[in-house]
Amino acid sequence: MSNPISHQHIGAARVTRVEEMAGPAFRLSTLFPDWDDAVFEAHKDWLVPNYVNPEKMTALLAMHSWVLELDGLTVLVDTCVGNDKDRMPMERWHHHEGPYLQRLEEAGFRPEDIDMVMCTHLHVDHVGWNTRLRGGRWVPTFPNAKYVFSRVDYEHYKDRTGDMDAASFADSVLPIVEHGLAEMTDGDFLLAEGLLLEPAPGHTPGHVTLRLESGPEAAVFTGDMLHHPLQVYLPDWNSRFCILPDEARVSRHRILDYCSDRGALLMPAHFGTPHCCHIDRAGEAFALRWHYG
Repeated sequence: MSNPISHQHIGAARVTRVEEMAGPAFRLSTLFPDWDDAVFEAHKDWLVPNYVNPEKMTALLAMHSWVLELDGLTVLVDTCVGNDKDRMPMERWHHHEGPYLQRLEEAGFRPEDIDMVMCTHLHVDHVGWNTRLRGGRWVPTFPNAKYVFSRVDYEHYKDRTGDMDAASFADSVLPIVEHGLAEMTDGDFLLAEGLLLEPAPGHTPGHVTLRLESGPEAAVFTGDMLHHPLQVYLPDWNSRFCILPDEARVSRHRILDYCSDRGALLMPAHFGTPHCCHIDRAGEAFALRWHYG
């Protein structure tokens, strides 16, 4: 089990991981439509114990935010599930009560210290702590922050009804817009010097990644373009949640190409310990080297 709070430096930037939860998630055959048991046999030496439960053949996933500090700016990337929210049929997330904000403060960040919240996409497990319950109303958790959303994702989800994404839009996205704290982005968008949002459609229509470049060092915060480290080795594998499969494959290959060519760290939203890695080319595909900070 990893520490729920960790720090590292990427160039002049300080990057902190704050974990909301971690553990068994989906069966691998459920998570990956192309699942083949032979893949587990080929990779089991490194998959167990941190990334697969071999008895139940379930993926072990983390749920965390990344906090970037660079040139006086504090950016929170993805806000997990949140507390008190209606999230059935996901029982583990439904009315969740966890110490996320306490961990954030333990890491050195009060809610009012966050200057910008960036959601890589608007799925339920990436927007939850955008808001918290106060007096029966959902209010912005980070009152001084500008919340950056993809306009494409916003338009995609705003009229949904009857599912978890509709519920999370209503309680975790719409209140931000109503409070005047949302900034909608289209295409490439420079958050600040060295911090570039880039479209990476596929998992959702408006999914974006955040590229950090500081001196000779770089990292890419990839959201859900890769759910599980197996996808480094099998970049054509989508998760069951990828809405646009062909576009997701293109985006995934592009991100892995960049990380390999630039020597950039891959920093996804759900990888287990140590949560980020370097990417090497391996013939026509890729391989990973774990980064321990």
